[in-house]
Order: sequence, then structure tokens, then C-alpha cells
Amino acid sequence: MCGHRVFNASVATSNLNLNLIDTATPPIPEATDWLSAYDGRVGPVLNLSQAVPGDPPPSAFLEQLALAAGTSEATQYGEIFGDDRLRTAYATDCSRLFQAPVDFAEVAITAGCNQAFFVSIMALAAAGDAIILPAPWYFNHKMTLDMLGIEARPLPLQAEKSFLPDAAEAAKLIDNTVKAIVLVTPNNPTGAIYPPDLIESFFNLARDRGIKLILDETYRDFLFEDAVPHSLFKDPRWKDTLISLYSFSKSYAIPGHRLGAVTASRQVLSEIGKILDCIQICPARAAQISLPWAMVNLGEWRADINAQIADRGEAFREALAPHSTWQIEQIGAYFAYVRHPFPDISGVRVAERLAGSCGVLALPGSYFGPGQDQYLRFAFANVGRRTIEQLPCRFAAFADAALDAFAE
Repeated sequence: MCGHRVFNASVATSNLNLNLIDTATPPIPEATDWLSAYDGRVGPVLNLSQAVPGDPPPSAFLEQLALAAGTSEATQYGEIFGDDRLRTAYATDCSRLFQAPVDFAEVAITAGCNQAFFVSIMALAAAGDAIILPAPWYFNHKMTLDMLGIEARPLPLQAEKSFLPDAAEAAKLIDNTVKAIVLVTPNNPTGAIYPPDLIESFFNLARDRGIKLILDETYRDFLFEDAVPHSLFKDPRWKDTLISLYSFSKSYAIPGHRLGAVTASRQVLSEIGKILDCIQICPARAAQISLPWAMVNLGEWRADINAQIADRGEAFREALAPHSTWQIEQIGAYFAYVRHPFPDISGVRVAERLAGSCGVLALPGSYFGPGQDQYLRFAFANVGRRTIEQLPCRFAAFADAALDAFAE
């Protein structure tokens, strides 16, 4: 389990899906409830729990969305795989970024990147199969596998190795039940950015073993440095092995419009299409109509957002510098993964107390898998520098409050 509250199947109604009952509950609402104990004594709530764009899209894009929503086209069904114009625009963008050809027929538009992952897993695995997940993992990935009856086989990561996965260690976990390896880069929850040669080593492993590599690239547009994330699309064999996932919601600050993408072989997409036809018919139309314009015209805005987020990352480092007992183990893109200074106290209890006494909401590491109880995840990208600069005072106040609280 993810380490947070679950229902007990033994007391559940017998005619409900036991896999679903045994799946962990969504963690963000549960953690947000901890703020109900905060009385505002040291200032407003600082919510660093959720990876959500902190700035709205520019007004010109909002106008495009409004215009599209007011058309009759936006009220009608579209193609199962998404509008051809958006698929073409995204394929062109991928071809430019990766300096390799990607065809629109190798792209499917989905209702967010979570759905992209869900349909990819359903296309690859069935109940009783296994998927390798590096731990710590993104909790919705684990929840998806649990509710489908698919084993999440952990690949433990170490702080001493910067939370970077090792293909040789992953190879030891592969048997005939494993259908895919999942990598998230830049990583959620740690922020680790996987080097291209590391990603290639997992691609080669998956190809050699005849399984798929699912590469979740939700945060690839938020790299601190302008570099090609990997060279996998330059290998003509990528279609046999790679499934790449993407989030328009994050990159264009429209999470409420729920748009993501899957890039895979036509054979894989053909099977994914059956699932999409059952669960969405077609992605929401207004944002699909508007995004090709945004992809051409918002490059400067996106570069500015990236610069701001990089500055927020630096501000977070500065904020924790006076509190050396809080150790940043990894940081990048949206996240900082921090070791808290209470080795005998659970991360859940530390995070709950931090929220209730000081109004700072972060997520405990146990939400992200086994062996993570000494960590908290801070999503710094969704708040401004001025908000981050309040953290030193909050941690100082927490140090005083924690002495009494954890002695209870």
C-alpha cells in the first residue's frame, strides 16, 4: 500500500470489487484535512502538497480556450485518439525536441497523463501480471496497479545513489510475469532527473527481455537545463519497446482541462483505442482545438515559467539552508525530497504536525512506497518565491513545537 489509510476488505460489502477496496485512498484530500488543526498562528497556509501549476496560462491562451468552447465543434464528439490537428502538432513538437521523426499516428490524446498511464497498463497487463515500479513511486501508478489486480514489483532506490534506478538491479526482478518497467523522469516524488544514458540502459534491458518501457515524462518541459531528455526516438526499434507519456495539463497550466498524450507504436495504440472508446469516447474538445495555437505561440511564456520554477527551486534550497537537520536528498523540476530530522517518528506524524502547528503542508514519504518513512515531498513549483521565503520561520517554529509534540 502507499502507506496511508485503506479500507479493510473484511468489513467491506461483499459485492464490491475487493481489488478496489484494498486500493489506498487518494492521499491529497487526506493530507489536506490536517490543515483543519492549524489556527493561523504563524501566518497563512503554505500548501506544498500537490503538483499543480502555480500560475495561470496567459490571457491570450485563455481567450483562445473561451473562443473554442463557444463553437459548435467543441460540443461534438471527436476522434477516439484525439483531434488530428493536435496529434500532428504534438508529433511535430516531439520530432523537434528529440531530433527524430514521430508520426501523428503514433500519438493518442488522453484525459490527462494519469489516464495515459491507466490505458497503457490495461493494454499491456492483466490481473496476475507484474509491473516494475521504482520505489519511491508516484502513488497513482501504484493505485492503478492495485485496482487492476496487477502486482507492483518494487525496485528500491537509495538516497546514497541520488534515488536513481539501476538497470542491473531491475534485471534481477524480471520473470515471465513482468510486462513492463515504469520510469518517471523528472521524477515524482523525488525530483530526480534521469540522465539519457540511464534511460537508455532501461530501454535496452526492456528490449532485450521483450517487455515494454513506460516512460512517464509529465515534467519533461520543466527541466532546469535546456537539454534533450533522451535519444530513444532516434533508435528505429523504439516502437517495439517504448511507451512515452506526456501532460499538456502541466506544461500549459490547464490541469482542469485534463489533456495528456501517449506516444507508442500503431499496434499498441490500436489496443489502447479500444479502452479509450469505452472510458472517454474522445478527449474534451475545447482545449484540443486551442492547444495547437498555444504550442506555436507560447514558447516565450513557457521559457519564463521554467526560469521562475528554477528560481523557486533555488529559493527552496536557501530556505532549508539554516535548518541543516532537514536534508534535501534530491531536488528537480517540481519537487524536493527531504529527509526529516526525526528518525524514530513516522513521516505521516511529522507531516501532520507540520501542517497542524505551522501551516506547511507536505506529503509524507510513506505515501510513495515502502522504506520512505524518513522523507517528506515538497512541491515547490506551485508557489512563488515570497511564499517559499516564509519557510525558514515556519521550520524554526516547528522545531520548538516538535520537541513537546513528539515527546507525548
